[in-house]
Amino acid sequence: MKITAIYATQRRAKSSTYNIAQRFIRQLSDPDTEVTEFFLPKSMPNFCRGCWNCFTDFKKCPDYGYLEPIIEAMLEANLLIFTAPVYVYHIPGQLKAFLDHFGYQWMAHQPRKEMFGKQALLISTAAGAGTRSTLKDLKDSMTFWGISRIYAFGRNIHASDWDLVDERKKLKLQKQIDKLAEKIKAESRNVRPSLKIKALFYAMRFMHKKLKFNPADVRYWETQGWFEKERPW
Repeated sequence: MKITAIYATQRRAKSSTYNIAQRFIRQLSDPDTEVTEFFLPKSMPNFCRGCWNCFTDFKKCPDYGYLEPIIEAMLEANLLIFTAPVYVYHIPGQLKAFLDHFGYQWMAHQPRKEMFGKQALLISTAAGAGTRSTLKDLKDSMTFWGISRIYAFGRNIHASDWDLVDERKKLKLQKQIDKLAEKIKAESRNVRPSLKIKALFYAMRFMHKKLKFNPADVRYWETQGWFEKERPW
């Protein structure tokens, strides 16, 4: 298995989301597992400029130098892991800025066929509350990227950092992590798009084929053969 993990902050030892992600990675790994990690905002420090270049050619993005190694790692991975501590009931700004750079690969535009065969694990923690709305921010992008299987792990840990989390709660978290990790490993043997993903694909296919809003998007779908019999799964 190849895992690409994208952390919403550069905080590590005291970060609950980081420590939970590390536990997942340990439980998911075998001797052949390759793990690639990126930390925001260092790995992608800039906001999207709204230049629209990516909707014609994603390599023309002004920030492609930062994005290229991340894109390559995500395309090669079997499992994508995103961590997001709750910031004012939503994802941190640097993670939103990162996701904004991938608007072009939403299903409504130019989705990557590789994404339809992947799994994604979304991890969020809060000292108080807000993991549900934070995870929804991530789920929106993962769904419209075409990710076949999306797993959410959101927990309110009632502590400002990992060292302050009650030991009984940590043991409970470990059991929950191990259980979900086993499910992810089991389902990794046969990753197929959900009915929701397929329905979105066919809705977007109809839109591009009949309405032809953006010529670049239409050409992309034509090149993939998706107006004919080819499918990304």
